[in-house]
Amino acid sequence: MSEAQMTNLDIQCAELGRRLADIRGMDEKTVNALMSVLEEQGPYAMFLYLRARHNQVAGPVTEQALDFLRKPGIFGHKVGETNDVFDAIQRLAEDLDDLLFVRDLLRTALSYARYHLKTKGGGAS
Repeated sequence: MSEAQMTNLDIQCAELGRRLADIRGMDEKTVNALMSVLEEQGPYAMFLYLRARHNQVAGPVTEQALDFLRKPGIFGHKVGETNDVFDAIQRLAEDLDDLLFVRDLLRTALSYARYHLKTKGGGAS
């Protein structure tokens, strides 16, 4: 892969974090809860929790996460064009390394979202 084709994943995670922080209704408490579930149970559980407990932001968060995962150089080749985040996670779970990498990328993006929310005054913790 040439340097021109390489994807800076940290910048991609930072951009996803910014977009997540810009979602109406997103706050630092929600981001912290998502990070906790992601760390303890993984990406599939995080999206289930999001849908069950934070329905007001679940749609936009899921849409942004899927757009991120579909990008070339991230997991576009494995996720394909699915519109179902649970299907995408199941496809990625076929390879443990991919599943763990997705968890790491989402954790990084949520960390950036938390920092963006802090800069906006979206939380004190």
